[in-house]
Amino acid sequence: MNVAASILLILTNLSIQVNAFGAIKLFGKGGLSTTTLLHSTALSDVDDTSIGMLEDSSEIVETTERSKIKTELLALCASYDRGFGASPKARKQVEELVTELESINPTPTGANRGIDGDDSHAPLEGIWQMVWTTALDVLSLGASPIAAPGAIYQDIKPPIATNIIDFIPRAQSLLPISFPTSLARAEVKTRASVRLNNSNRVGLDFEGVKLIPIEILGVKPPDFLPPFSFNFPKIDLEKLPGVDPENAPGFFDVTYLDSDMLIIKQNAPGGYFVSIKVDDCDP
Repeated sequence: MNVAASILLILTNLSIQVNAFGAIKLFGKGGLSTTTLLHSTALSDVDDTSIGMLEDSSEIVETTERSKIKTELLALCASYDRGFGASPKARKQVEELVTELESINPTPTGANRGIDGDDSHAPLEGIWQMVWTTALDVLSLGASPIAAPGAIYQDIKPPIATNIIDFIPRAQSLLPISFPTSLARAEVKTRASVRLNNSNRVGLDFEGVKLIPIEILGVKPPDFLPPFSFNFPKIDLEKLPGVDPENAPGFFDVTYLDSDMLIIKQNAPGGYFVSIKVDDCDP
């Protein structure tokens, strides 16, 4: 290849990259895809190296967009107390951001892989702290005059998924910071399962509830004071007449999942949850 041909090839590749960035930015939401661009007449002679560069550029732009949306979303979640103190405008803003994230979900399928404990790597495994919800069963906890909801987690260790809610006496927020604190924790244990017809759906069988006093006026309860707990009766959905195990409650659908953020929509009583991954759920 002579010098002129080499320069022409470099300029062509550079033009391809610039055009790709412009097209992705302009049509990034439901518009022209990388595949469409590569099959257009103008790019009919692109080599494998250029295709790889174009695909890498697309991924960089999409990752940057996800990061931007997540930053805006987390700021709103913090400003409106995870949804407990959200105005109608804030709810609409969060919903729009969630919809945008779902449209560029890096895990469009296979989120429930290994959730039943049959795989050494489960994408959902970890501790997820709730930062926003529209679920009325959770938001109603904020209406209690006795205790306010503290941190809320979902601790997933396949096949067990434990929902954790901390409760703080409402009067505690009115007392001096030096006043001895109190904290109680509720744990709802569920057994997760794969729903075969939907690779992003996780089935949940509720197994039991445990109420644990963590601290009472600054003092850890004695060991002889056990947590209050009870188990739910085991129900075999496959033996219930007229019930489709694939769509029977309870379950949730994963609508967005990456390395540090999870968005799920629960079947009943409805609503969605936005959570971030954390290292622990110690009270």
